[in-house]
Amino acid sequence: MPYLPENPPVFLADHPVLDLLNTVFIPEATAVDALQSDADVLYWLEEAGMAPSQTPALPRGALVQAAHELRSIIRALVERRKAGKRLDLGPLNTILRNAASYPQLAGAGASLRLERHRPAQAAEDVLAPVAEAAAEFLATADFDLVRPCEGKDCILWFYDRTKSHRRRWCSMQVCGNRHKVEAFRERQRA
Repeated sequence: MPYLPENPPVFLADHPVLDLLNTVFIPEATAVDALQSDADVLYWLEEAGMAPSQTPALPRGALVQAAHELRSIIRALVERRKAGKRLDLGPLNTILRNAASYPQLAGAGASLRLERHRPAQAAEDVLAPVAEAAAEFLATADFDLVRPCEGKDCILWFYDRTKSHRRRWCSMQVCGNRHKVEAFRERQRA
């Protein structure tokens, strides 16, 4: 039976880096962290398409602790980049510098392809693809399209890839619908 977390993470940001930030969410007045255990982190990595080919034997809790630290670093960088403030790149660059990976050719004949191998020996190695994705996102994303949800009390982020670039909600079914219901009630009161 496959593992299913108690609080499954949501994937609605249109970018895995923002989906990592969205592992802390407020479904009903209280913040929930979807990353409570090493198994939760491995589940998130699998769902995000960043699962390691092998998970090293790690001390219990090491992976979730490293994920919380990385998420905190990325959150600070995204928030500051969005606000146009100076970024402290040191912590993320340290993680990137310590990540072990190398490219290797695979396949045969005309169907050669380049694969990145990531020998994982520590929790940080398991999370290295997320750190690399964060670095690329911070360097190349159009931050005019990186937005926090406009929903009342919502703390989720998204990358607006809609054609009109007018997305306002993390999810139209949740926050967008809540807004519509509130607006309807306001009109009824008036």
